[in-house]
Amino acid sequence: MQQLGFPGNLRRLIIVFLLVIALIFILFPKPVTLSFVVSKNEVEYWRPLIDQFEAKNKSIRIDLANLSKTKLVNPADTDRLKATYIEGFEGKSQPFDLIYMDIIWVPEFAEAGWLMDLTKELSQQEFKKLELNEFLVSEVDNGYYNGKLYRIPFRTDVGVLYYRKDLLKEAGYSPPETFEDLIKISQALQKQKKVPWGYLWQGRQTEALAAMFVEVLKGYGGFWIKDKTVGLGQPAAIQAVEFLRSTMKQGISPEGITTYEEEYTRRLFRDGQAVFMRNWPFAWTYASSPGSSVRGKIAIKPMVHALGESSGACKGGWGFGIAKTTRHKKAALQAIKFFTSAAVQRQFTLAYGSVPSRRKLFFEPKIVARYSHYPELLNVIDKSWVARPRIPQYAQASAILQKYLGAALNPDENGYPSPQEAMNAAAQETQELLKDM
Repeated sequence: MQQLGFPGNLRRLIIVFLLVIALIFILFPKPVTLSFVVSKNEVEYWRPLIDQFEAKNKSIRIDLANLSKTKLVNPADTDRLKATYIEGFEGKSQPFDLIYMDIIWVPEFAEAGWLMDLTKELSQQEFKKLELNEFLVSEVDNGYYNGKLYRIPFRTDVGVLYYRKDLLKEAGYSPPETFEDLIKISQALQKQKKVPWGYLWQGRQTEALAAMFVEVLKGYGGFWIKDKTVGLGQPAAIQAVEFLRSTMKQGISPEGITTYEEEYTRRLFRDGQAVFMRNWPFAWTYASSPGSSVRGKIAIKPMVHALGESSGACKGGWGFGIAKTTRHKKAALQAIKFFTSAAVQRQFTLAYGSVPSRRKLFFEPKIVARYSHYPELLNVIDKSWVARPRIPQYAQASAILQKYLGAALNPDENGYPSPQEAMNAAAQETQELLKDM
């Protein structure tokens, strides 16, 4: 029986065709898609960076998932952003390759096994390409957990004290160094009808309250959690609460300050309603924009402190990790190197008004021309930064502090709870939390 088959020439053509197709797939593979999520207010600033990355890396695409499609988001909803990542980690699809994360998430995410251990996965040459020696030491240090690196810095953050340099100069005052100085200057300028309020801070029960309190606590020589010791019931913590209560009692802060967050306080300060404000560096751009009542009239310095103590500046910041479940480690690392590069940080800083994590950029001429306070901001970071507790249970610890601090700042008509009562309870509950560490 005659066998069926292709003629010799046709067979050769088919083989050549298949080889060409295979070669095309080898030389021009299907683009890898990396996904990460940012909060709504950053989306427009990330688009051009992603376009540039994709233009230089034809085989990699970035899927910028964002929170603008959900009704739960507000302009800076980091809690919802964190929840989105956690939902992804715990779901079956594991949608994220890159993890754009707040500095305080690192211990929790690492302990849960959601992040790739970069010290294990990267070669010495790959580590060198990350240029970690070019970044702020505090930023790099906070990317480690239990001796392993999980996060590469992108932008930094630190709490600062804003003040009206024009009003202080006119009244003959130097910028305050102590809590007493701040109260005295505030009362004097209020008495002169220069401003309605002396000092604005964040008192609403959110992470903003915890971040603000860390700075006042450090200013009295105290601490929140050190190793497994809780400092919330110690004299320094009581003094810190008493100071905050005194700002309301003495009228230098509004009674409603316990409902204020960063956004509302920066709006009041921009409108010329206060001499001093504790806030993050992002408030500078808003206060210096056209239409601001205080444009060109403000300066920054480290937070005030008690006599004989030193300033505290709460450390914040955002950076990139890699999801442990990603199938695209090499592409993810390539993206991180690009997004954390000096050129991209410079571009993002100029566009968004954030603070870079690379030291040299604080003196970059184009950046200093727009943000003249950045060299002083670097001084605040270097000398005064203080970290929130670097523990996996940080979210629970913060919730405990917020609950009892909120109660102490809003006592009933009998003064209950007192600062001592509230902080003792906070210390006891936090100590119980740490038993599982």
